[in-house]
Amino acid sequence: MKIGSAILGLALVLGIRGAAALDPSGTVQVTPLLKATTSWNGQPLTYPTEPAEVTGLLVEIAPGGETGWHRHPVPSFALVLAGTLEVTLQDGSVNHLEAGEALAEVVDTLHNGRNVGTVPAKLAVFYAGVRGQPVTEKALPAQ
Repeated sequence: MKIGSAILGLALVLGIRGAAALDPSGTVQVTPLLKATTSWNGQPLTYPTEPAEVTGLLVEIAPGGETGWHRHPVPSFALVLAGTLEVTLQDGSVNHLEAGEALAEVVDTLHNGRNVGTVPAKLAVFYAGVRGQPVTEKALPAQ
């Protein structure tokens, strides 16, 4: 799957209320990737009320590499473009993701992403943030 096509597909799903807004035809194919009201750990998704700023990132993690413990203060949505990723929460919960899978990331919850595969893990990540505010905060888990 080409990265540009995957990012466009995720942006369309996130930016349009439902996939039905686009009528599939001979030249348009619509594949729903994600529709969620909660993050993957069950927390309800809510949007900031301050001036919005949407951020899109391509994140690449080398085999065996980790993001380090961090949290996102705003909702974020990811599509795994390549590789295998394991996301662990501070409470020990684990989410295993393969290429082609999408998720609503956890909000205000410490987590660490680790590439458990043999090729670089590539993710397209979109944040529904607040203008001028960070979308990721590094932190250490409580001992």
